[in-house]
Formats: sequence, C-alpha cells, structure tokens
Amino acid sequence: MKTLTQRLLAATALALVAACGSTPPSSSADNGEPMIYASSARSTSSVANCLEDRLPHVHTSRDGNATELSVGSRSDASYLVTLTPNGHGSVIRVTHGASASNDPPEEELRFDVARCTT
Repeated sequence: MKTLTQRLLAATALALVAACGSTPPSSSADNGEPMIYASSARSTSSVANCLEDRLPHVHTSRDGNATELSVGSRSDASYLVTLTPNGHGSVIRVTHGASASNDPPEEELRFDVARCTT
C-alpha cells in the first residue's frame, strides 16, 4: 500500500520528466519561450549550487530575488537559467542563450536540471 508521500513523489517525478521533454525546434531560440519550465521543492540556492557543480562554465548573478545562471561564455551563453523562489521552493526557467553553441548538449542540460530539481 502506497502512502501519500510516495504518491506525491511519483507524481513529481512524472511532472519533471514531462517538463524535460523536447520542444519544437524553432520555439525557444526564436521567441524566448522556455525550453524547460518546472517547479521544485528545493530552494533556489540549492538548485543553483547543484547546477554549478554539474554544468561547465556557469556564471551566477542575482536580479532582485531571482538567481540567474548563464551556461557557457559569460557574454555569449548557450543557455540561461532563471531560478525564482516561490512559497514552496523554486521555479526553474531555462531558455536558449544568444549563442548558437550547444555546449553542453541539450540532453545533458535537461538531465542535470531534472537531477537538481528533485
């Protein structure tokens, strides 16, 4: 018999897998729509520390209460990660940066975001 906690954890895992699914090729690079949009029970600092440990070339800055991570070159990032606190943890929004580079590969980024949000 599953407890409520086990059911919630299973639902959270399914939601993260859905959030990390592929997007249409022209969406986020062309119009700024997020390629990943998820929420986590972890704090923004916890998610940021985890991503900094896993991803190469991460530059962190703060904008009000949001934490922004640029992945790749500071001036020409491959990805932009915005972490915003909410009442129960944080919201994670990832968009493609200005760079045409795919460093790290998108699949690796999605995996690392999923690992750091659970």
